[in-house]
Amino acid sequence: MTTPGFRPTHVVPPHGMPAWEAPDPARPTVPLDPLLPVRLMERRGDWGRVLCSNGWSAWVDGRYLVAVPQDPPPSDAPLATAADPRPLLGRAEQALARYRAAVEELADARLDGESFRRRTHGLRIGVVVDGEDAWLYDPARERWLYGDGARLGTYATDRAPEAAEAQEQDHTATRIVNPDQGSR
Repeated sequence: MTTPGFRPTHVVPPHGMPAWEAPDPARPTVPLDPLLPVRLMERRGDWGRVLCSNGWSAWVDGRYLVAVPQDPPPSDAPLATAADPRPLLGRAEQALARYRAAVEELADARLDGESFRRRTHGLRIGVVVDGEDAWLYDPARERWLYGDGARLGTYATDRAPEAAEAQEQDHTATRIVNPDQGSR
């Protein structure tokens, strides 16, 4: 029986995996089946507590869970169109090259930890590609864009609504209704 509203975040690896009653190797329980959908509920170091669709939970080695991409926006929902994705992809590529150069200098001991932190401070990159689906982060506008190859639009944003947007929203006071006395 599946728990209503269950949305997996991960699946068990193709070979299955051992599970424990608690984050303690001395308390094993029934192993999880291969490719079983689970929801990661809690982390403690490498341990992860997962919830199965039937409501059962167990602790596993969270490093081996396979992440499930979240659904893209529904295709019937209108996407606010954005400009051509190529400039954003180019900026992400440049930012990744700057980060990689700093990592290489740090690994070769040509850069100390503090210099590495200064050089990479404020650097934000986000690109997830899964087949034809792509999620791109636009740090200038603090938003994630989703593209399916044919269109690109805002998927989520990091910032609060602008003051003008907030004023447009209707925040009419709610009436308090007492079932015995009617509305007041």
